[in-house]
Amino acid sequence: MKIDVFAHFLPERYFAALRKKAPKADFSRSGDWVLKNPALNKIDIRLRVMDRHPEVLQILTVAAPPMETLVGPKDAVELARIANDEIADLVAQYPDRFVAGVACLPLNSIDAALKEAERTITQLHFRGVQIFTHINGALLDAPKFRPLYEMMAHYDLPLWIHPVDPLIMSPSVKGLPKEIQEWVNHMPMGSFIWPYETSLAMMSLVNAGIFVDFPDIKFITHHCGGMVPFFERRMKRVAHANHLRKFYNDTAVYGNTSALMCGYSYFGADHLLFGTDMPLGATLQGGYGYTLDTIRSVEQMNVPDADKAKIFEENTRRLLKLTI
Repeated sequence: MKIDVFAHFLPERYFAALRKKAPKADFSRSGDWVLKNPALNKIDIRLRVMDRHPEVLQILTVAAPPMETLVGPKDAVELARIANDEIADLVAQYPDRFVAGVACLPLNSIDAALKEAERTITQLHFRGVQIFTHINGALLDAPKFRPLYEMMAHYDLPLWIHPVDPLIMSPSVKGLPKEIQEWVNHMPMGSFIWPYETSLAMMSLVNAGIFVDFPDIKFITHHCGGMVPFFERRMKRVAHANHLRKFYNDTAVYGNTSALMCGYSYFGADHLLFGTDMPLGATLQGGYGYTLDTIRSVEQMNVPDADKAKIFEENTRRLLKLTI
């Protein structure tokens, strides 16, 4: 068995409601790819794609765009409930495919986000919550987010951190000069900006002393901790730099074994989790992600088999308190 800790899905009812409530939103960078990758949105296609790797079970996270960048707090609360209830239904209906859900939160209202997080954990039995590297332009070290960290530390469940481009996702992007807007529209969002955003979010949490105030808090980064493992020696002068090693990190580097070895060297075997970014990654080539490539990249790591077992499933079982 292998457990994919960072698999994306856009529930149909939720995505339809999101587009209805944000009819003027430009989904060209963050939503139209749904039409090119139906496994992201259609459960029947998703299940057929998963049949290619029946040994892989998934933890479902709601795919970007972050709802708080498109709608106000009241609508975000409604949308979050729709998304989370739909994810919970899928987990209940297909327990042999989906291990658990991760909560989608209305992060433009921290009080509402706390209520929804508690509902999903206590009633829907979700195994954590998802946040983004920027939340309407605010870094993750903003004081207003500390109550959420306190809650998750109390429940001893992780927060998934998904990268976003702050220029694309921030409402202030509309006020940018035309030439800057054109540059933003053409830059390779995921290739370089997302690893940077992940690294910046990790640094902001460490610098803010989040791990000092909440020593046992747990965060899961996407794409193996961004740039942090590669620039290990540059981090040594940062206050609390050792706290960067406390992050848990998925293996979604699209089949790059060298990158995984870099992450393994920095974070250690206990802090790597099998994650594929499925079904994203290969959309432009007409595929449904890099599940096979990710499996092979872990198998090719020059590490003990016991550590590979940790990465494929044991770490995720322990971190999420799974009973499967």
